[in-house]
Amino acid sequence: MDEPTYLTTTRTGYDAIAVDFTEHFKAELQARTWERTFLAAFAEFVQADGGGVVADVGCGAGRVTGHLHELGLDVFGIDLSPGMLALARRDNPGLRFEEGAMAELDLKDGDLAGLVAWYSIIHTPPESLPAVFAEFHRVLAPGGHLAVAFQVGDGIMHYDEAFGHTVSLDFHRGSPERIVDMLTEAGFVMHATLLREAYETEPTPQAHLLARKPR
Repeated sequence: MDEPTYLTTTRTGYDAIAVDFTEHFKAELQARTWERTFLAAFAEFVQADGGGVVADVGCGAGRVTGHLHELGLDVFGIDLSPGMLALARRDNPGLRFEEGAMAELDLKDGDLAGLVAWYSIIHTPPESLPAVFAEFHRVLAPGGHLAVAFQVGDGIMHYDEAFGHTVSLDFHRGSPERIVDMLTEAGFVMHATLLREAYETEPTPQAHLLARKPR
């Protein structure tokens, strides 16, 4: 079966811009207080429930993966782009990174204590998100925790060029209410919804969601 076009274009785009993208955003997490606070809360929830394996799905060059490791989690990364994964392995020696797509994770039912999708659902068309969230629910153990971040808004921001490279990348913005509805329909229970205003370098507000698979 042929893979969806959006997966092919996303992989190709990030392979093209991997080095420049990673260099440009390498210090972003350290400058984002709310992001670090939210990820710390996620890590505490996972640890309070006894810990376990956590997947950073759509990990890119592994910035969040490495940060979660520093917070004490047993974490590994999954991404579509071999180019981004090469940088993740370079910058996070000792951590595991695998190639894969979030709608078809190479994991058994209930394998994970936690899953993070940090600005990685933004390349998935809205009509495909229910299948992605169902997959997240499948691979999480009962009581497992989910953290999701995305750009708030409507419609698509399309880029034919990025960092001097020709690409075809779609960034889907979302409504927190609609994403919460999708997660609830997939079987999750919501913990928290954080909506923050855009920083100076951002075009839109940002949403961070914390949910849990019921025991």
